[in-house]
Amino acid sequence: MTDILTDHTGRPVNISIPPKRIITICPAITETLFALGLENEIVGRTKFCIFPEGTVGNVPIVGGTKEVNVEKIRALQPDLILAEKEENTLEIVQALEKIAPVFVLEVQSIEDSYRFIKTLGTLTNKESEANLLVDSCKAVFPSSRGQVKNAAYVIWRKPYMVVGGTTYINDVLHTIGLHNPFAKERSRYPAVTKEELVAANLDVLLLASEPFPYQEKHIAEFQAFLPNTKIILVEGEMFWYGSRMEKAGAYLKELVESI
Repeated sequence: MTDILTDHTGRPVNISIPPKRIITICPAITETLFALGLENEIVGRTKFCIFPEGTVGNVPIVGGTKEVNVEKIRALQPDLILAEKEENTLEIVQALEKIAPVFVLEVQSIEDSYRFIKTLGTLTNKESEANLLVDSCKAVFPSSRGQVKNAAYVIWRKPYMVVGGTTYINDVLHTIGLHNPFAKERSRYPAVTKEELVAANLDVLLLASEPFPYQEKHIAEFQAFLPNTKIILVEGEMFWYGSRMEKAGAYLKELVESI
């Protein structure tokens, strides 16, 4: 069955449902497709698509999230390519839609993540599986605690970059009781200076394990100019959307208790 569906950016996309050969160029999409039982339909992924561990290694790599091998993707003969607005570029989408239908998803909040899962279910004729997954995520994910402490989530070094507003991670911070003083910045991931971090009066600073791999050795770097701030290393993957929410629920609840 062929259907014209509107993707999350408002683009009409002509899709054959269910697709038989899917290429996914976003890690959270890849992991969620596996969770929906579509391992046999996935024929291509990015080098950053590392979950589920072991199983995903059988899928050919077609590049990264910002740069793909167009000819390799063409050779794999996909009938559907799945992208995400933030993770992938407009140029990639425009190049790949000459090969196959490209459906672009977008996630900026927890509710968007549930929509993301359900949309993948609709696109792949896995609606019941998607609904069950959403219910499972909701059952374990923390509920809103209100804002009780100032906290920044750091994703990069040289320059320091933090999570801003209109992002899934910012919504998660808000939900677990952390107020992000950088949520009003124009950029979704603004670069900040030491002085700006000091001026934010942070109770908590979260150093993510990805995309920059913050480790124990980096704590002293921040503690030197934030002596009264609690600094915590966090697993960046636990702040991914999609099926990862099911695993992240318990982790986030423990994180809240440690704060």
